[in-house]
Amino acid sequence: MRKLYLIGVGAGDPDHITMQGIQAMNEVDGFFVIGKGELKRELIEVRTAILDKHRSAYYKLIEVVDPPRDREPSDYVDEVDLWHDKRAELLEEQFGALDGVGGLLVWGDPSLYDSTLRMVERVLARGIIDFEYEVIPGITCVSALAARHRIVLNRVGEPVLFTTGRKLREGLPDGVLDAVVMLDSDCSFTTLEPETQIWWGAYLGMPDEVLIAGTIGEVGERIQTERAELRARKGWIMDTYLVRRP
Repeated sequence: MRKLYLIGVGAGDPDHITMQGIQAMNEVDGFFVIGKGELKRELIEVRTAILDKHRSAYYKLIEVVDPPRDREPSDYVDEVDLWHDKRAELLEEQFGALDGVGGLLVWGDPSLYDSTLRMVERVLARGIIDFEYEVIPGITCVSALAARHRIVLNRVGEPVLFTTGRKLREGLPDGVLDAVVMLDSDCSFTTLEPETQIWWGAYLGMPDEVLIAGTIGEVGERIQTERAELRARKGWIMDTYLVRRP
């Protein structure tokens, strides 16, 4: 039976790869990467750098062009669902043509705000090709953020919420004081009180890594300016942050 590995590769540092991940990488014949245009070519280059460091033999790199989607839909869930279907069709086509073991290098870890597992499950549900798959965990950007800022995510005996910028703009649930925020293109932390603490990081684990910490009143504008400048210069940005309300 065909086999597909979903390998978490961390937040960008090639040394984030686990020994289990390296072993799996060396069993793969062809790696699928989802391309996001020339402005985000660096995202593919990071993956090839990881492979070049840890892969001991020749491999195929198979680029799949990411299908476009509406970034401001009237129904967000339906739009994402349609996008996942399109991605699944593309993976099905490429994996079906591969003679050997396939691999997907997943940014961070496949379990956290990533669509790769859903895409793979949709390919299987379509019933056109059959295969087994294995998930290899990776270091998340959340773990990298906490390590680089040298912080603990939760207060003693208290929970921490993992959420998105879109949900943060709707307001934190009652009783939630600490939240890790991902996928925030609008600096939604500006909706919180100025005395809220924030630990922000961009390009974690990469040479261009940027870290800023303080209260939103002290560093909020700086984060907004820095984020805009970085995104304009590189054409893409990956950032996350922890907010801690008083």
